[in-house]
Amino acid sequence: MAKPGPPTAKVTDVIQNFAPTRRFGPGPGQRPYNVTSIDFDDTGELCLVAQDDETLQIYNCKEGKHAKELKSQKYGVDLARFTHHPQSVVYASTKGDDAIRYLSTHDNSYIRYFRGHTAAVTSLSLSPADDTFLTSSLDNTVRLWDLRSSNAQGLLHLHQPLLSTFDPTASVIAIASPAAQTILLYDARNYDKAPFATFDLRSIEDAMRGGMDISSPDWTVLSFSNDGNKLLVGTNGAGHYVLDAFDGRLMGYCQRPPPPPGTASTNFTPRYPPSQHAHLRSVQSSNPKNPPATSTQGDVTFSPDGRFVLSGAGPETNGGGVYIYDTQDCEAGEAGPEKTLRPVGNLLQGQDSDVREAVGRASVLGYNPRHNLVVSGERGCVFWLPEVD
Repeated sequence: MAKPGPPTAKVTDVIQNFAPTRRFGPGPGQRPYNVTSIDFDDTGELCLVAQDDETLQIYNCKEGKHAKELKSQKYGVDLARFTHHPQSVVYASTKGDDAIRYLSTHDNSYIRYFRGHTAAVTSLSLSPADDTFLTSSLDNTVRLWDLRSSNAQGLLHLHQPLLSTFDPTASVIAIASPAAQTILLYDARNYDKAPFATFDLRSIEDAMRGGMDISSPDWTVLSFSNDGNKLLVGTNGAGHYVLDAFDGRLMGYCQRPPPPPGTASTNFTPRYPPSQHAHLRSVQSSNPKNPPATSTQGDVTFSPDGRFVLSGAGPETNGGGVYIYDTQDCEAGEAGPEKTLRPVGNLLQGQDSDVREAVGRASVLGYNPRHNLVVSGERGCVFWLPEVD
């Protein structure tokens, strides 16, 4: 196990030195499961992991230990998020109904249900400023909620608005429609008004495909950098888009390299993007004890300083590691080959085949907002820390 780095360090000083330090997963004879979402509390001391065995797992990030398991076998669990209180979480249901559930982790009791969606919830985002949160759904709505009320505070009817999020100041709401290849920006105080900006990604996606007649990949992630200057659109395809958050122009395209030799895998659980969640439920219900497919919140994230993008190696790569992209010198402009970003490193660089096999895929990815800790998820979760000589 790698030795942890210093208690405080700049991301730029340690980003190339991360190594897997601890893995949590099913033991011999235990039922296998897949991680579907990862989140951290405001202090960065706790990590919340949702799994498709219908449980929530809480880990102590400072001690690197498992802290608590919470079961949700009646309703299922996905897109689990901490509220601003470290002992309460909200999450989406995967069966029974499409309600959002507000749970006290202290005594494993429900505080409130948020009902209104009539199809699978595909995105759940907490406001960084207060107790409001956003949900997107296959029912073609985005709803704004307040933790203190069971009734939605706002409702937007849009065409497949599958991803939604707040900017770091909580003054802007971004909503993405992969089907329309657009991102809409709303004033959070006047969300019932028309969007103040619309970013059309059709030409960007066409340009980065190099004229090839292939379909666009599904979008899996929509997130702002912590400085609010960049907007990340993650995909399940060959790369991810980093946009200027003010005008929507492309800053960089984080292209995944081809799978390293020996890492192509056919023994993996398919991950369905948000657009396919309805089909996913049908597939899962056919074999509830051993689901043949699962969901994902995406395998790409910003570093806390907003400079780096970390990405999994791809949906069919086992042990490919986590790629690092540096966006410091990126400038917004016309999409084209010159906007392609190559990885500046890989968190598994230099590790042997046994470590790669143990780590597996990084199908879900999170970077702790307060500490230099990366958590990846697949069949279990892996904690990554900067190692020291």
